[in-house]
Amino acid sequence: MRFTLPYKYFCIITSPFSILASIKPPSTTPCQIIFITGNRMYCRQRCPQDKVVAICGATGAGKSRLSIDIATRIPSEIVNSDKIQVNKGLNITTNKISIEERRGVPHHLLGEIDSALYGELTPFQYRLLASKVISNIISRGKLPLIVGGSNSLIYALLSNRFNPDSDIFSGKDSVCSELKYRCCFIWIDVSLPVLNQYLVKRVDDMLDSGMLDELAEFYKSEINTMKVNCGLTRAIGVPEFERYFRYGCKEGNDSVREGLYDEAVRNIKDNTCQLAKTQIEKIQRLQNGGWCLNRIDGTDSFRAVLEGSKSWSDIWQKQVIEPSMKIVNSFLNE
Repeated sequence: MRFTLPYKYFCIITSPFSILASIKPPSTTPCQIIFITGNRMYCRQRCPQDKVVAICGATGAGKSRLSIDIATRIPSEIVNSDKIQVNKGLNITTNKISIEERRGVPHHLLGEIDSALYGELTPFQYRLLASKVISNIISRGKLPLIVGGSNSLIYALLSNRFNPDSDIFSGKDSVCSELKYRCCFIWIDVSLPVLNQYLVKRVDDMLDSGMLDELAEFYKSEINTMKVNCGLTRAIGVPEFERYFRYGCKEGNDSVREGLYDEAVRNIKDNTCQLAKTQIEKIQRLQNGGWCLNRIDGTDSFRAVLEGSKSWSDIWQKQVIEPSMKIVNSFLNE
């Protein structure tokens, strides 16, 4: 059963996950959201005093690393805004930050949605869930850090007027420059040729870390129960390896298997680089639409990584962490 939010756009949620599929969003932004859990009610309206920091950038640009760098210096909690990483499973393939790398910093909406049960999380549904998470973080006196490469989710969450029926990244609809929170944006930018080299290397590292075995288990146990082009099935690596697992894993097909494997890896690298290019274009679209983005250039640090130089961390500290902390501290002191 589906229902439309009533005239004043009040939304009552008793179970944040089970009701997601039944929510049909209105054509304009809800002005108030009410969450009821047990005997507790949370009422959420736009508050001009709410402050959030959003870290954006292309895939592989170092968003997760910077978020931990900030969160270990300022009491913060991280809200994932990657539409693939919200899904449970395929941790290597989707490049989720590991427990060890989180260094005790709380993460939210990271690997929490079972897409086999709930399907694709829409931007509107993400807006509802992430808004409640942000409210709770602020109530604990912490700084919410919105971190991820899915600009459609970032826009849905942070724009004050969000129309789920429009696509502002197509160029046909205008970007809403008015924001739901008081926002500070940090855009980690890396020269695309350098970033592409790093992304190619990262794919090889992921394969060395067990990505193929992870995908093999996924195809064996879950792929037939999930909708095509939904949730984890959209993760780069899943469609690219389909022919390999379907035709290349039979006995006596060594040459075929090797060819299909090489083809899959090549496609993963190409598609990852194309994703990075598309994400940068979307970030520029937000910037041109009036969003004030603080651009931080991380190219030199990535170039040092590719060259095998141990100085990359010093460069990262000087050219990325220090200016980012200066921006965030200035924002918090406003």
